Amino acid sequence: MGTEDDVGELSREPGGGAVGWAATRWAAATRGGGDAPSVLNRPWHPVAMARSSLTWRSALYLGVSMGLGLGWFVTLVVGLSLSAGLLIIWVGVPLLALLMIAWRFGAMLERRLVRAAFGVRIPDPYRRLPAGRNPLSKLRGMATDPATWKDLAYLAVLFPVTLVEFVVSAAVWGATGMTLFLPLIVAVNGDGAEISFGVVSYWAGNPLEAVPVMALGLVFLVLAMYVTRAMAIGHSVFTALLLGPSPAQAENTELRRRTEHLRASRARGVDAAEFERRRIERDLHDGAQQRLLAVAMDIGRARAKLDEDPEGARALIEQAHAGTKEAISELRDLARGIYPAILTDRGLDPALSGLAARAPVPVEVDVDLPERPPAAVESIAYFIVAESLANVAKYARATQVSVRVAREDRWVVVEVVDNGVGGAVARPEGGLAGLADRAATIDGMLIVDSPPGGPTIIRADLPCTW
Repeated sequence: MGTEDDVGELSREPGGGAVGWAATRWAAATRGGGDAPSVLNRPWHPVAMARSSLTWRSALYLGVSMGLGLGWFVTLVVGLSLSAGLLIIWVGVPLLALLMIAWRFGAMLERRLVRAAFGVRIPDPYRRLPAGRNPLSKLRGMATDPATWKDLAYLAVLFPVTLVEFVVSAAVWGATGMTLFLPLIVAVNGDGAEISFGVVSYWAGNPLEAVPVMALGLVFLVLAMYVTRAMAIGHSVFTALLLGPSPAQAENTELRRRTEHLRASRARGVDAAEFERRRIERDLHDGAQQRLLAVAMDIGRARAKLDEDPEGARALIEQAHAGTKEAISELRDLARGIYPAILTDRGLDPALSGLAARAPVPVEVDVDLPERPPAAVESIAYFIVAESLANVAKYARATQVSVRVAREDRWVVVEVVDNGVGGAVARPEGGLAGLADRAATIDGMLIVDSPPGGPTIIRADLPCTW
């Protein structure tokens, strides 16, 4: 849609709550990741898993994390023992403080590693440290934070968990490697090689005899990917339960985020209303008001000439009459721009059909709503389509436009697609930016997807209840 298209976007929040303590904790810990790729939302098809980098990142993490777990286990055992033993001479206090800072840093690092390996985002659950530069108050704040001691518990049990993961990973991936690369092993060995599966063994004297085993290697590969995905999900849950925020923290965080979101959306709504008011004032002043003033002047001049120059007076009256009709037309267009009467009387389908009929480009309209949505939703949907069609006429050089309005769960989805040149550039003062602000007032969102060369897709998701 050329260069006039704008985009404003808000996040659609998932509905519903988690069931049970663990599920609530898990949902709270992983909230905020949205639809980003992770082991939680990727397909389980073997081909899709083989093509996903998450599978190989997960396998790498599960294979090497035992070293990190062992390092933290030794550090905590030695550090806590030494700190406890030196408490009697007070040397153990600063040593314990340094150890506490270290394990808290280690927990932060582990959250980042889990996100890098599994794609699962786990927010930091820490309380805000006291303000100021006093290190003692900050250490006291860390020591009284329950999340600090959950970090300690996590790092303390990380070694046995990662040990099990390493053993299982080594078994499945080792079997996969031995069977898939058996021909290469036989070729390098020269004297042949034997592969054993419990009580069953297979001897390959040359690489050709080892080729049939590669089929079994493919089976092991699929099994290894499934086992890796399962362990990745398990490790993510384990990490989220110990290193993620508690349900109360998550609820408070969500409440603050929601409050900030509503404050921003209401502010955008006020700005949109103020912009609309200024537009109406400008249109009245520059349009209908000027025409009515010209009509009044023409009538006054005609009245002065009525006795001396009837023909001149008649011409002025005709000019005033034409000006009056133009002013009425402008006022009608202005009223339609504020809120079209057909939208109130007959609903969204006839109103959009009227817009399509007046558009200079062929427009296909498909409205599938089981019932009329709230008036605010209807109004915003109407003006999104109107502004989009106006942009198509001005900039898009399109030959076909489709408009779809449908109900999806608790959302009304408005989608306008054209086959124009694309290349939309967001402009904060443009028309669609104002429409995004309107959508924000009811917790909706407006998205524009317009790659160079087209097509341009404008999609608005508007809630039916809020």
